[in-house]
Amino acid sequence: MADITAPARRRERFFFTQPDEFDLENRFTEAALERHKREGLELAVRARWVAMVVIAVLLVFVNPQWEVLYYHGILGLIALNGWFIRRAGRVGQSRTELFLIFVDLLIMTLGMIVPNPFSEDVRPLAMQYRFDNFQYFFVILAAGTLAYSWRTVIAIGTWTGVMWTLGWVAAWWLATPIPELTQRAATAFFGYPDVIEFLDPNSFMPELRVQEVVVFLIVAVTLGVSVRRFNRLLMNNAGLERERANLSRYFSPNVVDALSQNDEPLKQVRQEDIAVLFIDIVGFTRFAAGRDPYEVIEVLRGFHARMEAQVFRHHGTLDKYLGDGLMATFGTPVAGERDATNALACAREMVVEIEKWNRERKHAGETEIHAGIGLHFGPAVLGDIGANRLEFAVIGNTVNVAAKLEAQTRLCAAKIVISDELHDQVLEENGGASRLLEGFSKRENESLPGIGDPMTVWTL
Repeated sequence: MADITAPARRRERFFFTQPDEFDLENRFTEAALERHKREGLELAVRARWVAMVVIAVLLVFVNPQWEVLYYHGILGLIALNGWFIRRAGRVGQSRTELFLIFVDLLIMTLGMIVPNPFSEDVRPLAMQYRFDNFQYFFVILAAGTLAYSWRTVIAIGTWTGVMWTLGWVAAWWLATPIPELTQRAATAFFGYPDVIEFLDPNSFMPELRVQEVVVFLIVAVTLGVSVRRFNRLLMNNAGLERERANLSRYFSPNVVDALSQNDEPLKQVRQEDIAVLFIDIVGFTRFAAGRDPYEVIEVLRGFHARMEAQVFRHHGTLDKYLGDGLMATFGTPVAGERDATNALACAREMVVEIEKWNRERKHAGETEIHAGIGLHFGPAVLGDIGANRLEFAVIGNTVNVAAKLEAQTRLCAAKIVISDELHDQVLEENGGASRLLEGFSKRENESLPGIGDPMTVWTL
């Protein structure tokens, strides 16, 4: 059976004004395109208005006669049409916008070909082409690169070439020459046939007309390719921003930064001294019992959102959510000079944030939320685990101890329990003293389940 869609596909390939095939359903891509098109149109219209003013002044300088007002009227029409184009412009194919662009080129072509009705000079129609007016089309072409797709830029070049060619061919066909001028030129430059041809007032000089069109098309295609490369760069950047936004939904900002700046920043397995923080809602099982599941989920979302914000604010990495709690690390993926300090500052801010949240909940007649926080500082193994779906993992006894310290908050009736190692590291990072340690009480020989030797801990 014959493919009846093949001719349609062939026509689509040669229809230069079709929009680039981008995924407009993606809100990041669509927003980038819309912003680019709107900014480009604003620039193009302003550039057009400035260019029209400059050309209007230039025409007075070139031809200081009242007849120049005719060309000022044409410039005014082009400026007004630019305003209409700005109003009609949008992302994707717009027939109205394409029609207005076509009108733009038609106004310019007729203005350059049709003799000035206010001029009293009598001269052959071919003389209209001796003023090098074609170069003004480059202004429209250059402005088009600011706002339009590469197909539209090439279409501007194609339409201009076709209109200009049809114009001079029609003028040559309909023109009434003045033979006396040709004869006088031949007499004046007898023996120089090339000069006679070049200076003949009745000659349309087809070679130069073809040269103008060919050069213009070459420039249009070159600019079209440049616009296409720029549009692809724009879309790639939009895609990168989309990927970065998606990554930020699962990883903390510092991990996203590391992933975006290097090819495989987390691949190498290594051991680093880091701070580990665990936080968990106290009595959450009892709190959730008998409550509406939607209410429980909303409480968890509110808790996670507030705690997550403090982790990121203090340059931490959100390692994972743990039901009604979370685990965060400080010093990953790259160790810093104040990792223990940042971890302790984060823990104290978490306590303040929970107290603030509880005041809001109490005012709304809801049950207060209490949480325990455990922190430890020590060596841990860092690196990617998994094959196709990778996960940045933090493994080691430091993680286990931090989790046990969080559980110890129940036995110690404390909001925060930190290890002696983290306490000493905070002092070292702050020159032997830190206000973050105010209010902590030392407890020696604390036994932690699953930890062999008793530990010295500090409680708040």
